[in-house]
Amino acid sequence: MGVVVTFNVTEVFEIPIGVGSITVENLLYFTVILIVGFAAAKTVSTNVRRALMERLPKSERELLVKLVYYVIVLGALVIALPQLQFDLSGLLVAGGIVGLVIGFASQSVVSNLVSGLFLMFEHPIKIGDGINVAGVSGSVEDIRILSTIVKTHDGVFTRIPNEKVFTSNITNYVHNAARRFEYQISIRYEDDADEAIRIIKEVIWTHPFALKSPSPSVFVDNFGDDGVNLTAYIWAPARNWWDVRTSLLWQIKQKLEENGIEMPYPQRTVWFADGLEVRSRAGEKNGKEE
Repeated sequence: MGVVVTFNVTEVFEIPIGVGSITVENLLYFTVILIVGFAAAKTVSTNVRRALMERLPKSERELLVKLVYYVIVLGALVIALPQLQFDLSGLLVAGGIVGLVIGFASQSVVSNLVSGLFLMFEHPIKIGDGINVAGVSGSVEDIRILSTIVKTHDGVFTRIPNEKVFTSNITNYVHNAARRFEYQISIRYEDDADEAIRIIKEVIWTHPFALKSPSPSVFVDNFGDDGVNLTAYIWAPARNWWDVRTSLLWQIKQKLEENGIEMPYPQRTVWFADGLEVRSRAGEKNGKEE
């Protein structure tokens, strides 16, 4: 007669393994939690590395990836240890006290770190952008975990904490592909304003970096004390904005003068008691009056 042996799977899981009251089930749960934790840490850290590939230098990127990896692994370990009858209450209390002390001591560091992460994912600025933030104008040289480096227009490198960058109004001059600038151009009252507008538009349209769309606009703005004031609105690629702005004005001046249109000199009319009108022009040579 054969012997039939039957067993219950649940009973197997409840078999002690010889270490306190830890059972096979506890050991199995502990192992599964750790495996899931390591897998999640690997997946998340890989995705973080890919997301920051173009946004951070390799050294800082790898440091952040390792931090994410070990934080997830540590969290999994904290969840798994109670399965081995570890009482974490005392450890958590001590860790909480230590964390509180460290938090107070390094709250600015943590704030800068969190702000740096937000800057990396929100992406309001990138390396090479011309910006104005926290009263500092220049180009972005580097975006680090704790700070942003800006090179001012006179070549000075300025380190700005990321918390200040994140909480300040950021003016990004090159985020839009095109940027507008304007000129105030004065001509004499005796000059033809329509002809001046035509010449200015012609110079703008022939400039290689002055954009046709949005189209430039030139018009009579107001009448000044010494002449007619024209306003010109011109669009240029954001990256070439400064060069266009500085070169185009001189070209407009030369073209107007070639066509007999000049900038007005300040002038005044003086009335004498006998009714004789004397018109003097400021800047005339040898003090002569007309």
